[in-house]
Amino acid sequence: MHIELNDGDLLRRMLAGDEQAFTALYRTYQAGIYRFARQMTGEAGLADEVTQEVFLTLMREGRSFNARRGSLRAWLYGIARNCIRRCLERERLYVALESEEHEETAADLLPDPGTPDDGLAGLGSRETVAQVRRAVLALPAAYREAVILCELHELGYAEAAQILACPVGTVRSRLHRARELLAPRLKCLHEMPGVAVAKQCHRW
Repeated sequence: MHIELNDGDLLRRMLAGDEQAFTALYRTYQAGIYRFARQMTGEAGLADEVTQEVFLTLMREGRSFNARRGSLRAWLYGIARNCIRRCLERERLYVALESEEHEETAADLLPDPGTPDDGLAGLGSRETVAQVRRAVLALPAAYREAVILCELHELGYAEAAQILACPVGTVRSRLHRARELLAPRLKCLHEMPGVAVAKQCHRW
């Protein structure tokens, strides 16, 4: 009888030397981590480098993972985030995630309760994807992360907060501000009260 193993089981087996367990974890998370790195940097080479480093770190430091602090996925994405920071610093492209000049407070940026958030449901052409990609890459890094994790990767606020090492309210505020910044850049595509780009850019 086939037994479905969860992340914790696979990690324990991997740490005990089971190569198949590592392969299973790699197959589960490699594509998402690569996309996250590619979407954050706009560079396939940097995304490859980040992805490799994440799984090397998993092999070297997997015992430091604490399930009580969050999911294995969040832990791996957090490693990826730190790798992306180092890569962009090295390439002189990185804008410090924790020192955005105009980041408002969470209370100031929470959306109005009655504000719809219908998104970009009708967009799908290559030109549209390219335009959205350019708009997202132009965002300050902290806002870009929020859009990519919550919209493109469809993670919940709590898991995104684990990855970004910040309160849930900060994730919500950054995402709302990112939508405000994206709206004028994309207004020629759609008349949008809010911006959601998840289904248009999964191939970045």
